[in-house]
Amino acid sequence: MPVAAVKRDWARPPEEMAWLAQQGDRQMEDLLLRKYQPFIKKTVSKVCKRYIDHKDDEFSIGLLAFHDSMMKYDRTKGASLLSFAEVIIRRRVIDYIRQAAKHQAASLDWNSREDEEKAGTCRIEYSISLKKYREIREEENRRAELDRFQSALHTYGIRIHELIRQAPKHRDAKLHALQVAEMLIQEPGFMAYLKNKHRLPLKKLERKVNVSRKTLERNRKYIIAVVLILNGDYDFLREYVRM
Repeated sequence: MPVAAVKRDWARPPEEMAWLAQQGDRQMEDLLLRKYQPFIKKTVSKVCKRYIDHKDDEFSIGLLAFHDSMMKYDRTKGASLLSFAEVIIRRRVIDYIRQAAKHQAASLDWNSREDEEKAGTCRIEYSISLKKYREIREEENRRAELDRFQSALHTYGIRIHELIRQAPKHRDAKLHALQVAEMLIQEPGFMAYLKNKHRLPLKKLERKVNVSRKTLERNRKYIIAVVLILNGDYDFLREYVRM
């Protein structure tokens, strides 16, 4: 998505962003979640009476609550999205804290072997449910990231199925393409050309890298994709590029 469009969407009222997300706009959904993470952290921190960051389980609970709030929000009822979300986040986090306290108290009270086994089972189930929740959130984030990436590729006339089919098959070829992409990112002039023309500056690249013009042309879509990933907010995809 062009920078101007991102800035425009970022400036939208949260109620409008939520409505667009409810209509199936995945990019707006992801943007809304990213924009209001500080709000989520602040709200959760007030409930917990300590600083909360993205690594805390309570933040994950708050993030899911905010997501539910924006998908269920009804602006015809008068309340703002943030005030509605704050209520939901507080309830969910308080419920989480209470449940955690119950589990802890129960584990302290159970003394017999049978009760200890029950306590162990309860803790395992709780751990599994939290793990499952994290897996669901991670999968949602991966899917949103892939959607954003496909939109970025669209700008350069590249389709994801083309990229998969035409990507270098050998590790050495992928490594060379990665090196070309990293060098291109470090050259402001090359990046400006790519962003303005939506194509690689092949003549200039050929002089700078130890790769033939034919190879550059054959791998141009893959190189552009790698540049977009390394130069953008694509944490999950970046892991695959550097493998």
